[in-house]
This record gives sequence, C-alpha cells and structure tokens, in this order.
Amino acid sequence: MQILVWVFDVLFISSLVGVFPLSLAETTSPGVCSEADRAALLAFKAKIVKDTTGILSSWIGRDCCEGDWEGVQCNPAGRVTTLAFQGPVKDSSMYMKGTLSSSLGSLPFLQVLVISGMKLITGPIPDSFSKLTRLTQLVLEDNSLQGNIPSGLGLLSHLLTLSLAGNHLKGPVPPSLGNLRNLGMINLGRNSLSGPIPASLKNLHLLQSFDLSFNSLSGFIPEFLGQFRNITFIDLSNNQLSAHLPISMFNLVSLSYLSLSHNLLTGTIPEQVGNLKSLTSLSLSSNKFIGHIPASISRLQNLWSLNLSRNGFSDPLPDVSNRGIPSLLSIDLSFNNLSLGTVPKWITDRQLSDVNLAGCKLRGSLPRFTRPDSLSSIDLSNNFLTGSISTFFTKMTSLQKVKLSNNLLKFDLSELKVPDGISSIDLHSNQVCGSLSSILNNRTSSFLEVIDVSNNLISGTIPEFSEGLNLKELNIGSNKIAGQIPSSISNLIELERLDVSRNLITGTIPMSLGRLANLHWLDLSINRLTGRIPTSLLGIKFMRHASFRANRLCGEIPQGRPYDIFPASAYAHNLCLCGKPMPPCRGKKQETSQ
Repeated sequence: MQILVWVFDVLFISSLVGVFPLSLAETTSPGVCSEADRAALLAFKAKIVKDTTGILSSWIGRDCCEGDWEGVQCNPAGRVTTLAFQGPVKDSSMYMKGTLSSSLGSLPFLQVLVISGMKLITGPIPDSFSKLTRLTQLVLEDNSLQGNIPSGLGLLSHLLTLSLAGNHLKGPVPPSLGNLRNLGMINLGRNSLSGPIPASLKNLHLLQSFDLSFNSLSGFIPEFLGQFRNITFIDLSNNQLSAHLPISMFNLVSLSYLSLSHNLLTGTIPEQVGNLKSLTSLSLSSNKFIGHIPASISRLQNLWSLNLSRNGFSDPLPDVSNRGIPSLLSIDLSFNNLSLGTVPKWITDRQLSDVNLAGCKLRGSLPRFTRPDSLSSIDLSNNFLTGSISTFFTKMTSLQKVKLSNNLLKFDLSELKVPDGISSIDLHSNQVCGSLSSILNNRTSSFLEVIDVSNNLISGTIPEFSEGLNLKELNIGSNKIAGQIPSSISNLIELERLDVSRNLITGTIPMSLGRLANLHWLDLSINRLTGRIPTSLLGIKFMRHASFRANRLCGEIPQGRPYDIFPASAYAHNLCLCGKPMPPCRGKKQETSQ
C-alpha cells in the first residue's frame, strides 16, 4: 500500500511540474547567468559539506545557465527559475550532507525548488524562503530537516505543490498555510508534527491531495474536508486523531484513496460510505470503530482494497451479492469482534489477491477458494481451524505469503506441498509433526525467505543446508528437535533471524555460524549445547539480540561488542560461562592481579 502512496505522489507532482526538471533540455536560449543568482547558488553549495551524488561537482564555470550546472534552469534573461535534485531514497550511499543556505531566498525568479531524497541535509527550513514569491513547487522530501515549518511559507501565494514529507520537522501545522489558495497538493507526512489540523486549511478549495500521515497530530478530522470537491487522495494515517468520522467526508465523489488507519477514531462507519463512488482504496484499520460494517459498502464499484482490521466491528457481515464490490482484490477484516465460523462465499468465490481474516473465529477445515490461482497472500491465523493441509495449496500458483499460525491444524510436514514461488510460510503454534527435512532439502525453492514452524510437535534433526537458499528468517523454536546444528548453516548467507530455542539440540555451536554476516537475531536458549561460544561470532557486526541461556556452555564469552554488553540474562543458567557481562574468568582475574 505504501508503494501506491509513493506512486500517487510522484504522478501528482509530475503532472504539475511536467517532468522533474533535472536537466536543462526544456529551456530555450537561456541568457548569461545573473551574478547575484550565481552567488546565491554558490552560497548554497558552500553549506553542503559532502555530496556523494556528484551533482554539485558540475557547478563550475562562470555561467550557471549554460547547461552544465546540473539541476539548474534559467529564463532567457539569465535568472534562475528552477533548482531541482531528486536523489534515490533507497540508496544510502547517495546523499548530500549539510544545511539549506538562506541564500536560496535570494533567487527572486525561482519557480521550482525540489531538493528531495538527499537524506543528510539538516537544520531548519530558512525563513528567507518566504521571499520566493514566484514559487509554484516546493518539494523538500526525504532529507533530515529540523525545527518548525516556517509560517512565512504562507506568503507563497502561487504555490501549487508543497511537500515537506520525510523529515524531522516538529511543532504545529502553521495556520498560515491556509493562505495558499492555489495549492493542489500538500504532503507533510512522516515528520513529528503535533497539535490539531488548523481550521484555516478550509480555504484550500483546489486541493487534490492531502497527506499528513505519520505524525502526532491530535484533535478531530475537520468537517471542512467535505468541501474539497476536487480531492482524490487523503492520508491522515498514523496520528492520534479522535472522535467520529465527519459525515461531510462522504460527499467527496472524486475521492479515490482514503487512509485513516492507526488513529483513535471512534463510532461507526456511516451508511453514506456508499456515496464514495470513485473510491479504490479504503483503510480504517487500528482504530476504535464499532458496530456493523454497513451494507452500502457493496455499492463501491471501484474499490479494490478494503482494510477494516483491528477495530471493534461485530456480526453480521453485510450480505454482499456477486455484483457487489466487483473490483475487490484485497480484503482485511482481521482482529475485530467477528465470529464468522466459515469464510463467507462472497469472499471465497471471488478472484482475490489478498485475504486476511486473522482472529475472526473461523472454525472447521481450511476454506476452499473458487479462484485459488489469483491468491498472493493469505492470513487465517489466530482462529480455530482444524484438520489437515494436504490439499489447501492446490492450484495456488501465485501464492507468495501464507500465515496459518495459532490454529488447531494437525498434520505431518510431509503433507505440506507449497507452490514454488512462495516466499513466507508461518505455521507456528499448531499441532504440526514430522521432520524439517520435508520442507528443508535440495528441492526447497530459492524464493523462500521466511519459515516459522515454532511451537509445534516437530521432531528429528536439523537437516543439512544446501547452497542457493535465500532464507532470511528461520524459526524452529519450541519443538522436539534433537541432534546438532549442522556446520552447513553457513550456506544460509542471507539469514537475518535464527531461532532454535526450546528444543533438544546437543553438540557445540558451529564456528561456521560466524559467517552469517547479515544475522541480527540469534536465539539458542534452552537446549543442551556444550562447549564454548565461538569467537567467530564477533564477525557478525549487526547482531542486536542473542541468547545462549540455559544450555551447558562453558568458557569465556567472546569479548567484543555486542556480546560483552548483552544483559547477563542472555548467558544465565549455563555450566561455567565467564567474562563480561558475567563474572571474570578465573585465569583472567589472576592475570590482572599480578
């Protein structure tokens, strides 16, 4: 869903700017660069102490308008109209480090200012930006900007796009932003803003996209949202908003995306939700809604994603006909006060990609889906499902993730026939028996990244691991697995999390475990391991959690971070472990006293 939000933002900004003007190709015959503008740009460059993007290295020569200064565009009079760089957010090696120079406020002809994805630009947004009165686009996303949003930004009356998302901004949303009457998009998400949504924003009648998600905003959702007739996108998720949904919101016939998840909202979903005829995605998860899910929801002809999980909705579900919600692809009703018994036919008979019905008090055998080939993700965990699993995955050729944990399923692992493309299997806390070799062998798919079969009745030994596996998480804790940890564990080079706790495992901890450079969680507790904790584990640089508790280990704990700063409880109840954080080893103590 977050990918959808990002795509919307990019498409919206691009529609207003054209294409992000990162080159000078569109400008025709720019004049010679103004000396004043060149000085302002060089003052900005001077405040950037490190630039791994290489953009600013192109800023040489006298003429900033000739086309060689990357990210700069000028008008025919030689005045800078555009300054735009957009870094790759996911590439941590590409960044600018420094602060925003107030000199940028001395570019009086600037219309587009985009400094996005530079990651390490810190400090405040300069007050001088309020002088950029010709500005139509201000995008300062995904940096590390701090302080309050300057109230002077409310003076930028020509602004069409304002995005300050993905920074460390705090304080209130300035009421002065209500003066930006031409604004079509505002995105202040992923900051630390607090206080209410200011009433002055009711003046933004041209608004099409409104994103204040992932902040600490409080108060209620204002009624004036219902006045934004052109709005297509609203994301107020992950705040502390409370009270009921304003009825006016359900007049927004152009609204396509609505996310209010992870707030403190109460009351019921009104029947008027069926008026949102353009709605494609609705997420109200993790609030305090109660009552029935209204039958009018079946009138949403374009809705493809519905997430009402983690609320207090109660039975009965609406009786949705075959023609109701015809576009639906993804549904999540998990963890409400629903007692479904069985999965409704209007869900099993559809061509869905994601079905999430965790904690819905499902009983009996696993459901049969009429179109199993379309399913990509299934979560039926925390129910009372019983029986075998032998035919459940038949024809689920597109399945990537399955979660059936915390049920009463009873079968042998040899019956588990999963699709080749599956990436995650979670079967923990059932009554599964058999041997791990049934699912971990030389036929195991390289697509498989997560296996959780903890808290079952699995026996036998841990099998050898062949090369080519891409497991990132292996949790086999709380079973009856015996034997040793094979040295071939080192073949799981992508492994990030390993839990073999609460079994009957013997032998020593293999030295080869230290080759798992990506491992950050390791739990070997409550087994019968002997010998020493190998010093090879010091080669794992990103370990955040490790437990060796309640084994038969002896000798010095590896003396280096993080092992010597883990709590003593991580090493308790062994034979004779010593060294930080446990008491010093005898030999070491004698040496220091001599």
